[in-house]
Amino acid sequence: MIKELTKQTVKPALYEDGNAVMWTDEYISKQLLQVHLSEHTDMASRKPETIKKTINWLLEQCGNDKLKILDLGCGPGLYTELLAKRGHQVTGIDFSASSIEYARSAAAEKNLDIEYHCQDYTSLDLPENTYDLVLLIYTDFCPLLPLQREGLLQGIKEVLKPGGLFILDYSNDKNLHNKLSPKNWEAAEKGFWKNEPYLALSDSFLYEGEKVVLYQHIVIDENNGIDVYRFWHHYFSAKDMEDILGKHQFGNFTFHEKVIPSGDGYESKDVTFCVAKNE
Repeated sequence: MIKELTKQTVKPALYEDGNAVMWTDEYISKQLLQVHLSEHTDMASRKPETIKKTINWLLEQCGNDKLKILDLGCGPGLYTELLAKRGHQVTGIDFSASSIEYARSAAAEKNLDIEYHCQDYTSLDLPENTYDLVLLIYTDFCPLLPLQREGLLQGIKEVLKPGGLFILDYSNDKNLHNKLSPKNWEAAEKGFWKNEPYLALSDSFLYEGEKVVLYQHIVIDENNGIDVYRFWHHYFSAKDMEDILGKHQFGNFTFHEKVIPSGDGYESKDVTFCVAKNE
């Protein structure tokens, strides 16, 4: 077991898979939902006041028309609900069954007509030329591997109306060395990772040439089972984003910093919003 653990703590090759997936784990997804819904942390969703400010800013980019909006990575519906209350026709997609179940229940309780889908948004299966606005918020573009990005952008291109807007926020590439997290360990009777005793070892690794940081968590249970969670996070310049989106015929780019206040784990200046038009 120690030999295997030692092997897992060495810096892996770029994009080498772990052996566990957080989003589809039934226990962890419920833990994530609670973090999403907390009003006191920005660790899974931003705080309510920040979300409200973001919604106001997003809609300012689109004028005053009533829109058909697709929210990718919608979680429990924190943005979709506010958009629906403003009179927009909203669809939300998320990979977490727990989040979508909660979002559907909350929308029904509040009598909000929101369409939700539980699916991987990197392979969209929605009608073409449907939406005026597609959103990808909370730097959700950054964990996607290059092939996943290509699939996502092709899907967005297809579902957006001609002239429609794609708005995303991303982690910019300023001060890459400051993005690393220190080594850390946690021993718990139960907690975020498992509903039983575990030891979690956390570390991060910089791949400077690719502007990627790996955030890795190794979770060991009482039976010496080892789960390795790897989260690859990309950092971009405005030029990087123009090149990536431009390959899919997006254009008329505008970039905006300090749209949101600083939060837990990030500074306002490190998050850039990009507005791109489907040309």
